[in-house]
Amino acid sequence: MPSFNFVLLTIIGCTIVTWLSRVIPFVLLKKFQLSKTVEEYLSFVPIVIMASLWFTSLFHQHLGSLPTINWENFLASIPSVLAAFISKSLLVVVIVGIISLAIIRLI
Repeated sequence: MPSFNFVLLTIIGCTIVTWLSRVIPFVLLKKFQLSKTVEEYLSFVPIVIMASLWFTSLFHQHLGSLPTINWENFLASIPSVLAAFISKSLLVVVIVGIISLAIIRLI
């Protein structure tokens, strides 16, 4: 059984590493000017991350066979995608998705 000090130091160490990995890019980018091409390329990163998270939640992986559709997440995605087109706000999309999935699971 690990001691309390070990667990506490591990949590603090993980916090520092996570915080630094998120802050250092911002500090470095303040000192350098990126080209328009790089800025345009990086503007697609949030879209790609959201799409990959969305697609991985839409399917159940089965070793040795094709994945199957997760129908709860698929049905909750429909109003979420509609909210994305209408509002173009990530916060609205997340809220609509959470509410949609809660209603589907309640039914």
